[in-house]
Amino acid sequence: MRFVSYNIEWFDALFDDDGRLLLDDGWSARRDVTRAQQAEAIATVLTALDADGLMVIEAPDTNRRRNSVRALQSFAEAFDLRARRAVTGYVNTTQQEIAFLYDPDRMVVSHSPQGLPDAPHAPRFDTEFRIDLDIDATEDQVRFSKPPLELAVETNRGTRLRLIGVHLKSKAPHGARARDEVMRLSIANRRKQLAQAIWLRQRIAQHLAEGDSLIVMGDLNDGPGLDEYENLFGRSSVEIVMGDGDTQIYDPHAAQALTSKLAASPTSARFYIQPEKRYLQALLDYAMISPDLMAQDPRWRIWHPFDDSDCYARAELRDALITASDHFPVVLDIDV
Repeated sequence: MRFVSYNIEWFDALFDDDGRLLLDDGWSARRDVTRAQQAEAIATVLTALDADGLMVIEAPDTNRRRNSVRALQSFAEAFDLRARRAVTGYVNTTQQEIAFLYDPDRMVVSHSPQGLPDAPHAPRFDTEFRIDLDIDATEDQVRFSKPPLELAVETNRGTRLRLIGVHLKSKAPHGARARDEVMRLSIANRRKQLAQAIWLRQRIAQHLAEGDSLIVMGDLNDGPGLDEYENLFGRSSVEIVMGDGDTQIYDPHAAQALTSKLAASPTSARFYIQPEKRYLQALLDYAMISPDLMAQDPRWRIWHPFDDSDCYARAELRDALITASDHFPVVLDIDV
């Protein structure tokens, strides 16, 4: 069975308030890409992926006028995708939902949030997590800007899985101007991101203690060695989410990045840095699995248009991957 995590940049901009796809020459939210070009590129990638389940990061918005499920299902219908039914969880205010698009002939899926409001350990993801972020003996209250999507999945073979789709908060110091302000906001944002990682790790530990088969997929907006503030706190949020010892969840790309700081590491995203006239590549997207699933013949692959030889060799797919998003799909094939 194929599970995919894919951050599709500003997918929401391709739909009107009725969930209708805008296949026109108007500009998308991607630089120098029209809505029709981005939509057709996304469809080319999703058709090639042929996923049983797709965790969509930056899925279309849900609010009083718009509906993520309606938009995703209309997209699947327009391009005759096998993964044609969608589910979301707690909505957020960022215009970028987390949603799961899946083949209903291959699995049964339901939103299944865990935890209790105001619980001291692993509270519900749409509530608050209390933690002392700056060691001042005062609890800080942390919220997810994008609450993780928790799913209960049963495959047509009868295998039961827990899936968590995640998009952790960016560490970028938005709004800062002076150097000291940039540093202050960067440190504060990293504290919040690490708190979110701890919160997520508590939920992961809960599932593992209950014997659940677990897949954690999405954009952690972080990775080992990604910025200078990591040394200040000792660990990246990726390391916190993965854990260690017998309760470590595994992603080979994360493991490679953690053990080869001087060697080339896998990457899953590519951003243009305008002032420097160059591209920055980073490993931000993951598909982590619980220890029991390691026995189910898992195989991972990042569909990077320049790093994956098969993607590069297929010119139409290569171009579509570049046009569709600044992130690339992370694919997990697993026998469940």
